[in-house]
Amino acid sequence: MNKIHLALSLLLIACSGIFAQKKSSPDIIIYNAKITTLSDHQPDVEAVAIEANKIVAIGKSASILNLKTKKTQIIDAKGSRIIPGLFDSHLHVIRGGRFFNTELRWDGVTSLKKALAMLKEQAQRTPKGQWVRIVGGWNEYQFEEKRLPTLQEVNEASGDVPTFILYLYSKAFLNKAAVQALNLTEDTPGYAGGLMEKDNAGIPTGLLVAEPSALILYSTLARLPELSNNEKINSTLQFMTELNRLGVTGVIDAGGGFQNFPDDYTITDSLNKLGKISVRLPYFLYAQKKGSELQDYTKWIGMVDIHDHGDNHINDVDYFVSGGGEGILADAADFENFLFPRPELPATLESNLKPLISLFAKNQWPFRMHATYNESITRFLNVIEDVNTEIPLKAPWIIDHAEFISDENLQRIKRLGGGIAIQGRMAFQGEAFVHRYGLKPAGNTPPVKKMLELGIPVGLGTDGTRVASFNPWIAYYWLVSGKTIGGTQVLTKDNIVDRTTALKLLSFKGYELIKETQKGKIEPGYFADLVVLDRDIFSVGDEELKNTVSKLTIVDGKIVYGNDDFKTIAPAKLDVIPNWSPVKYFGGYQNSN
Repeated sequence: MNKIHLALSLLLIACSGIFAQKKSSPDIIIYNAKITTLSDHQPDVEAVAIEANKIVAIGKSASILNLKTKKTQIIDAKGSRIIPGLFDSHLHVIRGGRFFNTELRWDGVTSLKKALAMLKEQAQRTPKGQWVRIVGGWNEYQFEEKRLPTLQEVNEASGDVPTFILYLYSKAFLNKAAVQALNLTEDTPGYAGGLMEKDNAGIPTGLLVAEPSALILYSTLARLPELSNNEKINSTLQFMTELNRLGVTGVIDAGGGFQNFPDDYTITDSLNKLGKISVRLPYFLYAQKKGSELQDYTKWIGMVDIHDHGDNHINDVDYFVSGGGEGILADAADFENFLFPRPELPATLESNLKPLISLFAKNQWPFRMHATYNESITRFLNVIEDVNTEIPLKAPWIIDHAEFISDENLQRIKRLGGGIAIQGRMAFQGEAFVHRYGLKPAGNTPPVKKMLELGIPVGLGTDGTRVASFNPWIAYYWLVSGKTIGGTQVLTKDNIVDRTTALKLLSFKGYELIKETQKGKIEPGYFADLVVLDRDIFSVGDEELKNTVSKLTIVDGKIVYGNDDFKTIAPAKLDVIPNWSPVKYFGGYQNSN
């Protein structure tokens, strides 16, 4: 066959609209759709065929329907937009799942008046011994009133039910009942890592301030009552279903403070054994105790064979240890609170960090580091470069956040073969950033376009649930519009990306951070993770993007979520327990439509 005949043959194959690796007997065919595949071969098709847990064919509706057999489930998408399942490259889902059913979410609420009404309603149903807790995912600029609640308003709404309200990494509001429940008095000593505000009489007001660190916020939150084991199981299932409702099919869990391994992983361990995890869930291990980080990681590396996932995932829905981080060393904690100056990291950072990076390098363990400020990133990279000269880094490693990173440090990451996980945190903290550093620096925070131009692996995520919302569409909205949830333009037009690029960063590009392949595209041979959306994200206005949800979510070839349009083929909704849970009455993210 000459070159002309070969080219014509390839063209005929492409025009047929079917890319199948073998003769197929699909379990599911979805047709009559606008499918964004993110495939280089066919970026836009009408139909997709799924067999077992893989995509086996994509193309025109008529061609794909010809593959149906008696066993095939046929789904008419009725012209809906379909995309690959979203992959959040930085979310605290294991910890978040344990507490999801306890939390009243203000994510997406558009007025302070409504938020306080929700607080009042929830306080009235919360039983004695439990708390109302509002933990992240909101700020004052999303409200029509453009202000925070006052302590007086919080007390009036919550009454005698202890209430904890977390505001970013910056502060927390405790009502009078919470102050009493925690036994905070004029004699209570100052908190380590924070400020407990007191009035002129020396009595705690209920305001906790993260100065110089957020430890005061999270250590207080850790004192609140937990759910029972069965309730935690239900809570975790509800959270994963909420993620599925938002189109999420995979997550890298970044560990988190007060998330101890292996004790605090028993809930997801048990769900994995039952095959009930509905998002791909590789997870990183976060050091918990200052001074024992090297000892703990040495122990964990001895416990976990990170290179043999074995039975740690059921039906290919990933659930396994992926490495160390995002917090691997207490000395390296540069948590951002834009209400206050950058924290100064101790002189002991380098001497304590090098043995850890060396340990990871020797054992080819991936690692990731929380790194907000360029000064911190410079010091981290100095150590990483030093180790790399002695023990070449072969496993993936990631810098998380990188809002302040310089061009020079981007070049260093490129040379060292690292990746960067960015999140939509500036959608929630943009105004605070502008007030401290100015509008001009905010326009390039973080420098996304430069990262992409250099060819650095970049993934997009949320960093939910305690500061930003777990809703990936907020991060997507921020990256394509450059705006905060309050509508402030923070990213410059030169630093925002188009919608297709943003979708890539929220799907297969995220998987590339951990060297995962065959995930994040709708293409033959790829795992069948896809989402039927309730709107066309390529044609609606920017503001509509924030309220995007899934109509039908498929993970690993299985339907895990369906709204009313697909109720008959989707799993039945699980009742929420305990009965007083805010999730039972308000749900998770508060979509405004």
